[in-house]
Amino acid sequence: MLELAAIVILGILAQWFAWRFRVPAILPLIITGLIVGPISTLWTASGSKWIEPIYNGQTGLFPGESLFYFVSLAIGIILFEGGMTLKRKEIKGVGSALLRLIIIGAVVTFVGAGIAAHLLLGLSWKISFLFAGLIIVTGPTVIAPILRNIPLTKNVATVLKWEGILIDPLGALVAVLVFEFIVSGGEEFTQHALLQFGKIITIGFLMGVVAAYFLYYIIRHQWLPRYLLNVFTLALVLLVFVFSDKLASESGLLSVVVMGMVLGNLEVPNFKQILDFKESLSILLISILFILLAANINLDDLYLLLNINCLLLFLVVVFVLRPVGVFLSTRGSELNFREKVFISWVGPRGIVAAGIASLFGLRLALDGVAEAHWITPLVFMVVLGTVLVNATTARWLAKLLKVIQAASNGILIIGSNLASRFLAQFLSDRKRHVILVDNNAVSIQEARKSGLEAVQANIFTEDLNDHFEMLDMGYLMAMTSNSQLNKFAIQSMASSFGENGTFQLPPSQEVREGKCDPTSLFAPYADFVSLTEVVRDFPEYHESPVNGFEGALTLAQKMKAGQQIPVFYQDKINDLHIFPASPDTLRQMPEPVTLIYIGKPMTLEDLDG
Repeated sequence: MLELAAIVILGILAQWFAWRFRVPAILPLIITGLIVGPISTLWTASGSKWIEPIYNGQTGLFPGESLFYFVSLAIGIILFEGGMTLKRKEIKGVGSALLRLIIIGAVVTFVGAGIAAHLLLGLSWKISFLFAGLIIVTGPTVIAPILRNIPLTKNVATVLKWEGILIDPLGALVAVLVFEFIVSGGEEFTQHALLQFGKIITIGFLMGVVAAYFLYYIIRHQWLPRYLLNVFTLALVLLVFVFSDKLASESGLLSVVVMGMVLGNLEVPNFKQILDFKESLSILLISILFILLAANINLDDLYLLLNINCLLLFLVVVFVLRPVGVFLSTRGSELNFREKVFISWVGPRGIVAAGIASLFGLRLALDGVAEAHWITPLVFMVVLGTVLVNATTARWLAKLLKVIQAASNGILIIGSNLASRFLAQFLSDRKRHVILVDNNAVSIQEARKSGLEAVQANIFTEDLNDHFEMLDMGYLMAMTSNSQLNKFAIQSMASSFGENGTFQLPPSQEVREGKCDPTSLFAPYADFVSLTEVVRDFPEYHESPVNGFEGALTLAQKMKAGQQIPVFYQDKINDLHIFPASPDTLRQMPEPVTLIYIGKPMTLEDLDG
């Protein structure tokens, strides 16, 4: 009981440490696992580990094959959660390059790493290619912190995110095929491998698609109470994983990834509730898994890595095979040379590589397969090494290669009401990156139906910094009907999203009293009710030339409440800016030459008046 509690506590502490010092969580988790596992044998009186997942294969926290089953199911849940975050629209422009990267890059890594392991370490071809299959995958659990902390260009961020999740089941499948070849003695390998591969792909895709639409149908028809939605989804994921594996061994990983991807691209009611639950569960499982798997390594296995050829193998994998795979895969794509170099550099391995390596290494060692003890330490070397290299150099290299977004000109709008969607559509048509945030699922669905980018979130409880797609948000507009929420938004989020300005719709009471806060939007008379009424009654945009600040203020003052509201203006270089209600705030911004307003067209009489 003490060991189980310690694993959970240490895992959460490691996650906190990673958040506090902005490093991938895999680093403190693996180091913690090594300390309480193999390294602890250096000072314990009996030479035993503080935490022993498996002892002699039959005793410990997970005797027999129970660790294998636990890790398999946990990885399945993690990959399902990752699959739900993948959206089709994100891969526009880089889809072909991404597909080639997953296929060609995997082939380059598999062949190159297998040959390198055989030549440098003298391992058998079977063990060498098993190692190669395990390190094909990149780690979504490691890529995500990099994307959250570095505002990469959209193409680079999209390729890294999708590759990290999609290549996991592919790498697992390749490793499984090599593993089966080893345990089967290598007889009729080609025929067996092709049949098994086809079976895994077919059943994996069919099971994933059918399960996703089944869950979608149940949710749409409200056959589940809300309080059972999360646990039912979890149970269904486990059922799909296990049943798929029964039909075709090791097809469960592919099934749950496909299920997550299909579900994530359907308009599922209460989808945010499911995603939040799975994300929290994934964090807990990752925390437990990495400590367990690192603790399961023996000290003698770590001594194997003192061989200088292990370092040479790592250098070949990271600095030769990864760049070759990336450049071959991205020929003719929209990615430029600098973006290709950065993607070549960032290829950290994660939980799937570590988890499957531990399982297969343990299985083969128990079966008495020669050199099986090399698998786990070699893969952990690649995992830990790539994470260290990428975590410490990614930001520096991104700045050097200029693959960081040059300017934060995106606009984050809190609230997805009628007026917000109307303004967001205008901005989007002007090629501005706009994201709407609202806790109302219906409002979010309305925005998405209009082709707008929208995120369902409760800003009181959720850290929007976790959404890497928001890293270019330089403006913040709080436009809900709740004035307290608007105020909270600009106070709590200004440091993250408001480097160019934070604005809010003022409370109706302040509008009636004639108060004008420096953060107020549009006009002294523009509160939520008046803005909504104008958008509802006169949903039109109009542009009027103005002569600098005074001309813009004069025109805005001639507009009538309930008929017109100034919303944006263009400067001398045609950049678009939010129109503030405060004259002092306006004078601190670039000089306007065109004022854009919504509402009833202004007549000559209005202008003369």
